[in-house]
Amino acid sequence: MNRWADIVVTRSRWVLAAVLLIVLAAGIWGVGVFGKLSGTGYYVADSESMQAQKIIYDTFGPQTADIIAMYTAPEGETIDDIRDDVEQTLGSFAEDVPVTSITTHWTAPPPMDQLLVSTDGRSVAASIILGENSGVTNANFPTVLEMLEVPGVDSQFAGGAVVGVEFTSTLEHDLIVSEAIAIPVTLLLLVFIFGGVVAAAVPVFVGVLAIFSSLATLRLLTMFTDVSSYALNITSLIGLGLAIDYGLFIVSRFREELNAGAEVVAATKRTMFTAGRTVMFSAALLICAFAGMLVFPQAVLRSLGLGAMASVFSAAVLSLTAVPAVLALLGHRINAWTWDREASVRSEARAVRFWGGVVRKVMRRPAIIAVVITGGLLVIATPVLKAGFGEIEYTALPENSPARAATQKLLDDFSSSGNGATLVLRSDDGQTPSPEEVRAVSRAATSVDGIEQTVTVGSEGDVAVLQALYAQGVDGTPRASAITDELRAVPTPDGTDLLVGGGRALVDDANAAIADALPWMIAIMVASTLVLLFLAFGSVVLPVKAVLMAGLSLAATFGVLTWVFQLGHGASWIGVVPSALEPTFVVLILAVVFGLSTDYEVFLMSRMVEARAAGATTVEAVEYGTARTGRVVTAAALLLIVVTGAFTISGLSIMRFLGIGMIIALIIDATIIRMLLVPSLVKLMGEANWWAPAWMKRIHEKVGLGH
Repeated sequence: MNRWADIVVTRSRWVLAAVLLIVLAAGIWGVGVFGKLSGTGYYVADSESMQAQKIIYDTFGPQTADIIAMYTAPEGETIDDIRDDVEQTLGSFAEDVPVTSITTHWTAPPPMDQLLVSTDGRSVAASIILGENSGVTNANFPTVLEMLEVPGVDSQFAGGAVVGVEFTSTLEHDLIVSEAIAIPVTLLLLVFIFGGVVAAAVPVFVGVLAIFSSLATLRLLTMFTDVSSYALNITSLIGLGLAIDYGLFIVSRFREELNAGAEVVAATKRTMFTAGRTVMFSAALLICAFAGMLVFPQAVLRSLGLGAMASVFSAAVLSLTAVPAVLALLGHRINAWTWDREASVRSEARAVRFWGGVVRKVMRRPAIIAVVITGGLLVIATPVLKAGFGEIEYTALPENSPARAATQKLLDDFSSSGNGATLVLRSDDGQTPSPEEVRAVSRAATSVDGIEQTVTVGSEGDVAVLQALYAQGVDGTPRASAITDELRAVPTPDGTDLLVGGGRALVDDANAAIADALPWMIAIMVASTLVLLFLAFGSVVLPVKAVLMAGLSLAATFGVLTWVFQLGHGASWIGVVPSALEPTFVVLILAVVFGLSTDYEVFLMSRMVEARAAGATTVEAVEYGTARTGRVVTAAALLLIVVTGAFTISGLSIMRFLGIGMIIALIIDATIIRMLLVPSLVKLMGEANWWAPAWMKRIHEKVGLGH
């Protein structure tokens, strides 16, 4: 770090110019990521449901409708009166857009034809499967839907592609709005925190560079794997938030060194060796937390993990290159453009007095404070015992969403949405399953409670496919999952195997895979944190305490999220439909909150360890560390709340879940746990805080990160 500090200080202009050139060029190239993001990758490739889907696709081609167009006859007319207009529109559409099939109520064979007419007989549906090379993209999708509108007839559109495109377009719009709000608000807050415009502008400047870097990272990832459309918002805002936080930490330490009388060069080097080292170490902890996401088989989780890791890395690199280069160039002008040159000094002094007073009160009654806070957070965490995994549904779209309204109409007005379990019967001898074997499976499937009827899709080679249609009201309920399990237990004729797929089965198999991999993710996060914190602090006790504090913070956060988003308390106030927790975002919040929790632990403990190394007692170290980091940690959390809190204005309830989860976690962690609980526990443990076996001490002396 000292060598790097020498380079930055002596070649600051060159370092800054190189960073700007590289990041801006990468960002311009990265803008091309729009349109390359995927709405797939949620399912497990080797699961039974995906195997069934692959067999069907290979044998019969695509069977799932991309677009379900619904046409409602005007008042006083019937669906037969609008038939000519509807068929003419669909015919023209097929001439202009390559399609695999278009099936309507009038062309489908019985009993499928009855699934494509509403129960009141006033609406008719058309199932449209687009061709493999249709040329339809997210950008031209609205035009495609306009081509399917019938003049004078109410036209609505549902289907997987319709809902997926609306999710993606909403996310892209939300990103622009959230960043337009987050950047100026954080700049304004930093002006008040630092008492000057120049000092405030440095972290925001690096945050903007982090956004460019995030775009380039995501575009690079799209060249090797599917990247979720959610990654655009999450990666950009995580990069922005962390870059601002790291910038805040480094600029604060630089000003502290200047105020202590150090020259600019010495202050920059000292800042790099202390705050810069902490930032580097913090980034390593966060990267390890996100690395745990790579154990999941779903491409969407791996892409989110890789994107987040890259964002953390780029935020740290920018903070260790651009920020010190700017500080070396500015020198004492870091305090320019202020309404009072002494304001920042007085503000820092007030913060030290305030947090010093708080920690002294905490250490007078450490046992009571530790018990009360721990007990209170455990009570808040109790709803997590009722948490369950669900999926991202159409109800996550805004209430005024056309796709959401159309999907609701499909479920409400049609006897069956056509959804159900897909049964793939395959013979062992390579022959087509006989009609008797197919009927036997059909009878067994129909006997399952919640299955209205079975429809034979077709037979080819050694495969026969049936669709077991849900009864009305079953789709989207826990009963649908139970049906999948019961169908998989159906006895099959000798010499045949049965695979059960379909939308519900895909989700259940994916959720089961997440549940199986989750302990491995936690093990990776915990093990890497224990190792890195030991290398940093040379203690066995401090890393264990940090992991336990992160676990407590997570438990309380998910307790609140379960209470609101799944159990529905206050859900109407924030405009969400209560449902089981979507596991992709559960995993993401788990990684982010665990990483940030240990991140703030490093910020706090690094100053305590610094004081301890200078000869302070444990009590003196706690007071010194808390008094000098209280302002920075709480300010960093506030800024990150503003950035990630921008998710709460999203039209998508799942993004509000993420935003509210981050706000709750940051408030709990940066104030209650970090400023109150941690000092009380450190005081209670006394000299045991710094304990490690002699052989581990020797390892730390040789390879510890503080040397």
